Amino acid sequence: MAARAGTSFQRRARNQRATAPGTRPSLRNGQLLLSTGVPSLDYIIGGGLAVGTLLLVEEDRYESYSRMLLKYFVAEGIVCGHSLFIASARDHPEEILQELPAPLLDDVIEIDEAIREIEDNTTTTASQNSMTIAWRYQNLPKIQTALTSSSRFGHYYDVSKTMNTKLQHSVKCHSFFLPDEVPLDLAVSPFGNMNFGYVKLLRSIQRVIREEGFDGACPQTKQRNILRIGIHSLGSLLWGEDIGLSENIEHAYNLTKFLYALRGLLRTSLSACIITIPAYLIQVRLQWNFFHKQLF
Repeated sequence: MAARAGTSFQRRARNQRATAPGTRPSLRNGQLLLSTGVPSLDYIIGGGLAVGTLLLVEEDRYESYSRMLLKYFVAEGIVCGHSLFIASARDHPEEILQELPAPLLDDVIEIDEAIREIEDNTTTTASQNSMTIAWRYQNLPKIQTALTSSSRFGHYYDVSKTMNTKLQHSVKCHSFFLPDEVPLDLAVSPFGNMNFGYVKLLRSIQRVIREEGFDGACPQTKQRNILRIGIHSLGSLLWGEDIGLSENIEHAYNLTKFLYALRGLLRTSLSACIITIPAYLIQVRLQWNFFHKQLF
């Protein structure tokens, strides 16, 4: 009897992007989503921020809300175990990290209490420590592992408290502080069709995406993770922006060109970006170009 012919059918492999912590597929189109850190905002924008996209936040005059949204976004990344990239021209990224709100998570509180109890009993022996700490804490993994084990999408935060320092540094954070990266005389000088500060920032983001394994077009040798990019007050005078006062048309579209280039870089990457922009500093004619004609 002839051997039974084998079938060519193969089960389709599950998309590896869905295994990234702190993400979920969109019910509408299957696109991978992550939380902005504000569940109500996630609902408004369709369930969350799509991986590979950027979200522009128009700053209010005193940054009461826009800065808080940026901190929620970064804090959510820490809770989910995502890598971070924080860029700013005014406040050092480390200062932004120190202002992050504390997550309202029972498991985080319990882990903090266990760690505190361990530190308070450093003079005791190992056997005494195991008796002092509850049995469920004896085999706790690192803080990051414990946090990423939560299946919840989107978390809530207590703005009256700041995040524990150990939690802040439980994930890898790349920082870009413009005064440290670019000399003052170069920050405002044009570099090709874009000012040097924007070029330097774009190259830094590109380097992290390629070297840290966030390039979706390249094969991955380890479990994929997400890079959260937060850029504070982009387009202000500190970034070398002329806020639409220059008569040179090329200078007037520096910010628009940067956003185009960044959007193209993010499109094929495992990253998402939130940018706050002080739109109240920009003349009305440029606001129309930024938010209506050019970007959408």
